[in-house]
Amino acid sequence: MSFQAYLDTIKAKTGKTPEDFKELAKKKGLLRPGIKASEITAWLKQEFGLGHGHAMAIYTLLKAADEPKQSKDDKVAAHFKGNKAGWREPYDALMAKVGKFGEAVKVSPTNSYISLLRGSKKFGIVQISAAERLDIGLKLKGVKPTGRLEAAGSWNAMVTHRVRITNPKEINAEVLAWLKQAYDAA
Repeated sequence: MSFQAYLDTIKAKTGKTPEDFKELAKKKGLLRPGIKASEITAWLKQEFGLGHGHAMAIYTLLKAADEPKQSKDDKVAAHFKGNKAGWREPYDALMAKVGKFGEAVKVSPTNSYISLLRGSKKFGIVQISAAERLDIGLKLKGVKPTGRLEAAGSWNAMVTHRVRITNPKEINAEVLAWLKQAYDAA
């Protein structure tokens, strides 16, 4: 069930929107610092008959409402903190080349990786796994893994293949060709 489906089900069951729950939680004093998820979910279960998953969806929204909003650039920068900072320059160089694939190339950072998009379709991801490695995931359905282009396996279900990069010089024409192939297929 998608997150939006949870919210739709909650609205159908309770008649309340996430904004309504925020106001009610505020009136009950449940938005102050130090309140635990269990206190909020217990209230939602008892007063509104929500199940645990639905109560956690509302808790997630309540918690996120008070967090400062990060820009896309800040979210990308967060991937290069600490011992991962050495990968920022190779990433920027890679993205300058990928950006030449077409105007529709965009990035969408998550907490775990940076999605590479053609319009709204994901064609790859970049994940800085450690100070020693950057991983590039590719959506290449029907392409047989060979050599450096390995099957993604359980590494990330969003892509079909992975290329492990331990040296920035390994981000070469071969890697760019795979990225372009994934972009063209998106």
